[in-house]
Parts: sequence; C-alpha cells; structure tokens
Amino acid sequence: MHRYLNVPVLFFMLLHLVYFVGPSLAQTKPPTAYVDCFIGTSNSRWMLGPYAQAPFGMVQIGPDNQGNHWMGGYEYAINSVSGFSHIHAWTMGGLMMMPTTADLALSNPGPDAPYKGANAGYHSRILKETEKAFPGYYEVELFDHKVKAAMTATTRCSFQKYTYPKSTEARILFDLHFPTEWDYGFSVEDATITNVNTRNIEGYVKSKSGPWSQWNDWTLYFVIKLSKDFEHFNGWQNENTYSNIDTIKGKGDIGAYITFSTTAGESVYIQTGLSLVSIEGARKNLNEEIEKPFGWDFDKTVAHNKKQWNDLLEKIQVEGGTEDDKTKFYTNLYRSFTGKQTWNDIDGKYRDACENIQQLPPESDIYGGDALWNTYWNLNGLWSLISPKTVDNWVTTQLEMFHHTGWTSKGPAGIEYSGIMEGSHEIALMVAAFQKGIRKDGEEIYRAIRKMVTEPGGNHPCGGSYGQTNLQQYIKFGYMPSEYGVVSKTLDYAYDDYCVGQMAKALNKKSDAKLFEDRSKNYKNVFNPVHKFVSSRDSSGNWDPNFDEFSNRGFIEGNSWQYSWYVPHDINGMLGILGKELATERLTQGFERSRQHNFAAHAFDRTMGQRAEFYINQGNEVNMSAAFLFNYLEKPSLTQKYSREIMDYYYGTSPYHGWEGDEDEGQMGAWLVMSALGLFEMNGGTSQNPELELSSPLFNRITIHLDNRYYCGKSFTIEAKGNSKENIYIQSAELNGKKLKKPRISFSEVVNGGTLVLKMGSTPNDRAFN
Repeated sequence: MHRYLNVPVLFFMLLHLVYFVGPSLAQTKPPTAYVDCFIGTSNSRWMLGPYAQAPFGMVQIGPDNQGNHWMGGYEYAINSVSGFSHIHAWTMGGLMMMPTTADLALSNPGPDAPYKGANAGYHSRILKETEKAFPGYYEVELFDHKVKAAMTATTRCSFQKYTYPKSTEARILFDLHFPTEWDYGFSVEDATITNVNTRNIEGYVKSKSGPWSQWNDWTLYFVIKLSKDFEHFNGWQNENTYSNIDTIKGKGDIGAYITFSTTAGESVYIQTGLSLVSIEGARKNLNEEIEKPFGWDFDKTVAHNKKQWNDLLEKIQVEGGTEDDKTKFYTNLYRSFTGKQTWNDIDGKYRDACENIQQLPPESDIYGGDALWNTYWNLNGLWSLISPKTVDNWVTTQLEMFHHTGWTSKGPAGIEYSGIMEGSHEIALMVAAFQKGIRKDGEEIYRAIRKMVTEPGGNHPCGGSYGQTNLQQYIKFGYMPSEYGVVSKTLDYAYDDYCVGQMAKALNKKSDAKLFEDRSKNYKNVFNPVHKFVSSRDSSGNWDPNFDEFSNRGFIEGNSWQYSWYVPHDINGMLGILGKELATERLTQGFERSRQHNFAAHAFDRTMGQRAEFYINQGNEVNMSAAFLFNYLEKPSLTQKYSREIMDYYYGTSPYHGWEGDEDEGQMGAWLVMSALGLFEMNGGTSQNPELELSSPLFNRITIHLDNRYYCGKSFTIEAKGNSKENIYIQSAELNGKKLKKPRISFSEVVNGGTLVLKMGSTPNDRAFN
C-alpha cells in the first residue's frame, strides 16, 4: 500500500467529495449555530440579554451588569457582571446568584464601583473573550473571583456549574433585592430564605414593580439544591448581617450566602426550581424538569435544551443567502420565542390576578409578557405558522383570565392586568386563532372579546387596569375626543371593532357583525379632510388648530404622519381618503427620506429649536406595515424594494446593531422572519379567509415544516428562482403551478402544503401579478 496518494488523484477525489457531498453538508449546520445571543445586547432593555432559557421560559438566567436606571440589565459594552438573576420578564425579576471568592462583600453598587477595598461590591470584572452563549446556555469567567460560571435552563428551572479555584472560603450569594431595576424598578415587600440542610435551601420573595407599574406584584417561590455540602449559612437584611443562621426574613435589601472549601478546578453544581404558586410547586418543577430526566448531568441538560431549540428553529429551513442573512434570520426567529414567559407550574397550577390558585386544562400553559399591541403584524402570524400550540396557549391564557377575573388582558405580565398600551389587541390574536382553525370554541371567545368592546375599562379590584378606557366616549362621538384621550385610541379601537365584527360574521351573528363593522369605520372621523392626515379633534368636532403631522401630540409612540397609515383592516378605505396618487407620493417620499437613518424615525437628529420630520419608524409597531402598503397601490415592486432594504439597513448582526432601538420582546424579530419569507399579514389574520401579503424573500429556497396536529403535517416551500442582492423583484408567481394574479395568498393555502414559485429579476415589474 502506498503511503501517499498521487496529488492529481487526491485533487479529483476532493472535487468529487465536494460535488456530491458538499451541498448536503452545508444544510446540516443546525439553526442554533446561526443564533448569536449577543446581537443587539448593547443598549438593550431588561428583557433582552444572552440569557439561558427554554422557549417561552419562566427562567431566563444570565448576567446583569447595570445599575438603577432605565434599560438596566445587561449591557454588552460593560466588562463586568453583577450577578446572575433568574427572571428577566417585563416589569418582573428575581433571585440573583453570584459565586465569589474575593474579600467578602454583600453590596452590589453597580458597574462603576471599585472591585477591591472598603467600597467594593461583590460584582466582578470579566474576560470578554471567555463570555460565550448559545440558545439555552451561557458561560463566563469572573476575573476577580477566579470562578468560571456556566448555566443552562429548562422552562421553570436553572442548572448552574461554578468552577472554583482553591479556596478556604468559596461562596454563593443569593440576593433578593439586587440593584438592577429592569426599566421600572422594584421593591421587596417580604421574603424568607431557609436553610433546610447542608445541601438544600428554599424560600420566597414577594416583590412589587416600581412607580410606573405598581399594579404588578408577585411572589416567587424557589427551591435550591447543591451538589456539595456547604459549611455555613449566613444572611443580611438591610444594614444587618447574621452568621450561622437557619433562616433570614424581612423586607428591603435581603439575601443569604453560603460558604465552603474548594480544591483547584472543583465544580459545584446548583439546581433551582421556581414557581409563582408555592414552594411545593417549585419543588415539583425541579423534580420533573431536571432531577428525574438529568440527575446531576449538566452536559446532558445543556444538550437537551439545545435540541429543544433546534427542533423549534428548524421548522423553517432556508437555503441560499449569505451567512449574515442566516445569522439575522435564525437570531430573530430565536428572539421571537424568548420575550414572553410561561407562568404556570408543570402540573398546570397557576395564580390568577387575584392570587387564587387555578388549574389549567391538560396540556396547556399560561403565558405573560408586555403588551400584545400590534403583535398581529409579526408575532401572531409567525407563531400561528410554525407553532400553533403557542397561539392555542395564548387563547387559553386570555380565556382563563376572562373566566376567573372577569376580563382579558392586553399585557398579562405575571398574569396580571397591566393596562399597558392602547386598544385590546389580544382580541386580534383570539379571533385569528379561530379563523385559522387553531381554536374551535368560537362562542366562548366571542363572549370574552365582545365584552371588551362594549363595556368600558377601569381599575381592577385585584390591581391594575383592564379594557378600553373611555370607551363610552368613543362610542358616543364616533371617535376619541381630545378631552378624553389621544386620537390614536380611535384607530386602535376601530381595529378592535373590526376584529370582533369578523368573529360575529363567522358565527352568523348578523346584527353584531353590522354594528361592529360600522364602528370599525370610525377611523374616517379623525382624518382631516383638508390636509388628509389623522388629527385630534375635540368633543365639539373642532380640529387641532396647532396640527403638525410630525408632532406626537395626541398620539402614543408615533406621530400623525405614521398613524395616518395605521388602518390595517381597511387599507382600501384609507387609500380612498388619500387618493392613490397622493398616497404613493407621500409613502415613497417617506421611505426615501428615511433610508439614511436606517428606517428608524427615532434615530433622526433633533436640533433644539428646529422642526424634526419623522417618517418611517420600523422601530415601533405603528409603522411596521408601511412597506407592504404598496401592494394596495398597484406598486408591488416597491413593497419588494423597501421590505428588502429594511432587512438590510434596520437589522444588523453585532451587539451594537441588532435593531435600531428596542427589540420589543420578539416583535422586531418576528417581522424580519416573516418578511424574509416574503410574507406579511396586513389585518392580522382576522378575516374569515386570512390572507398573506407577498414580497421578496431573502433566501432562494425556504421550507416551512407544518404542524401535524393543527395542520396537514406536510411542508410549504417557497422558491425564489434567480434570487440575489440585485434580483429582488418578482417577475412572476405561481402557487402549485397556477399563476397568481394578486400579490397575496390565503393562509389556508400555506398550511395545506404546497409550493410557491417566484421568478426574480433586477428590474421592477408591477405587472408581475397581472
């Protein structure tokens, strides 16, 4: 046998291998390999960081490194860690842990405090090159404590691995009132940490959100198990410290720490179960999610979490495009499942808004998070396409709240009534779930949503606010007079009316269908006929005398220029007011003037004393349909052009540029994913035959694997032939071999399986669908 192969022969064999095996190898890279958990983590809010979690995880354990201020949490540019907290939900947090070996410190003054000396806290500098994260996992080396911290999670539990140096006083701190304020701040009203034995700790902490959101209070129960006996259990409460105790109780600044000796390179494992119900619930969660399936096998738990994420993300497989495109795509798909939380225990128990323990139906979960405001344009559509069980659970969440505490919730953080944002857009999610066949209980859904648009909202007796505030004034005047609320409420309420009307129509409730369809046209009452922009008016019908289309006066998180496109349920009616020529000119001008600012209006420079013109704002929900409006203006090529440009300009691949602003718990992520598929739901899928707008896909071939419980279990394939960075324009379109004559397809055509073939070119073609 020859020891070396002839070089030409070897070259031929390598070519053979690449030709026949290369393409299949290229497709075997798992989706999690494209997820960059650090994208956008500079200048991010509390809810977004490189946290270890399962999809919709209650536990989102990871590093915090900022102090008491807005957008506190994790900042990529800060090379330190204050500790690792378990909860990173909107207005909610809890249970920070930190392994330490340096001089004992029980305070955590923030990243600007010294790392040694009398004023030092227990935080630590980090070696940035040691910081690693992928879906379900985070690790870093703590420079000042010489500890490597690694962590993973299941839905309701964490599993950490701390590798220590040789030390006679290694510690783990359990801090219940750490300084990060997760945007709104919080207080500890009552807490207990108990030393059960030398390997087990348990307790609870009752917290309340800060001054803006005092409606949200919750009790977090925890059970902690260690792989190693600890020698001492100590604690602190405000200015007082206690040694060798069994329990620490109190309010305010409170925590505990344990000590033990370690050898060089010794790993100590910590498992934690959480619950909003009880200590027994936390114990059961830990037993079922970690102890039974994994024991003390940390690596096996990491592998399980990673597989869970791969199973979810590979429901959409993409081919073609650049590596950056795939990184954007799968990172944003990942973020679409990290912003909301599961709040029930594994046995289905949860606490409702009045703190009563309830029991969910089998195989159900209850979710929470920030507002569902305008999620009908991004998250709802994506969830319904690849994870209909998620939508199913959201409807269960809303109906559970309706049944037990009287109302649905527009933003059920911790299963409470937040009252955050405008309208009641949980209605759209519930209606779409029925229209798409995900839910069958139409009458019960209708009972809940009809109440939301017929009875005025108010303060809930168990805390928070519910429903449509000043609804009676909206109904009386046909718009929201400026004395009673912002004019943008008219647009949100009109859309909610439309959704309820569509549900009434589907259930053959004819009089209700007409009532709510008529009310859905109320948006027309706030379009000023002179300048053809949405404008405030008072109860006497007088228009705002100081109107400025770029002012945010009378609007929530937007201005009149942006809100005047915000009629998702009646685009043709809105365009009828403007006229297609004016609409096309105005919208095109807005995009052209926004490109230099990455289509993020908030990024415009504002000079003191000068009028700032804010146009397209992809960074907030109101304006996220703008690119797809051209499909209704007989200019589908402009939809294709600008949706691709937004994906290129607005979205990035670095910690400093992931999104131009707040990612908003998956909303920006889901928009990119749907747009990368070349799909968009203009009215949120709430009509009787939901439709998807078509645009320019980011990839050459996309395969969506459809659920076999709710849908056909087959796949839907999108082929963009000739697609490239230059060839972004659709020249022709066929669905299952039949030419399309409009730039949209029905949702049912997608979930029944099939193939959409788009021929792409470099020249705009507005007659591609003729």
